[in-house]
Amino acid sequence: MGDNLHISTDKDQLDLALIHDFLSTGSSWAQGISLSTVRRSIEHSLCFGGYVGSGQVAFARVISDFATFANLVDVFVLPAHRGKGYGKCVVDAVMSHPHLQGLRRFTLATFDAHELYARHGFTTPVRPDTLMEIYRPGIYQSAP
Repeated sequence: MGDNLHISTDKDQLDLALIHDFLSTGSSWAQGISLSTVRRSIEHSLCFGGYVGSGQVAFARVISDFATFANLVDVFVLPAHRGKGYGKCVVDAVMSHPHLQGLRRFTLATFDAHELYARHGFTTPVRPDTLMEIYRPGIYQSAP
């Protein structure tokens, strides 16, 4: 499982065009996101690229202060490479990264990958009544 996958946090290795294409056209959560927004999000995050040979096939991004809080976002494996355990490998790399240890809260949102994240200890919020959000699901389609 994932034997051919190499994971790196080196942003210089990331295929920005591939990431943008997937997020803007292939994801359910970032349809229409601009290249400049993807670029800015990567600049300000800890990113994990998954590579088979020299080609990128997976991605994950973590927003964190590296002391108390982190939020895992934009996790994907390209459709042609799914079913090989690459998603598990990427999340394993995220969860074992030294800068993401000892955090008080680690969050994420998922539509359909609950099982993948549950194996790492993610659960529904213990006190959902204490959480609030501003959620704008169509923001990228309406952006100028």
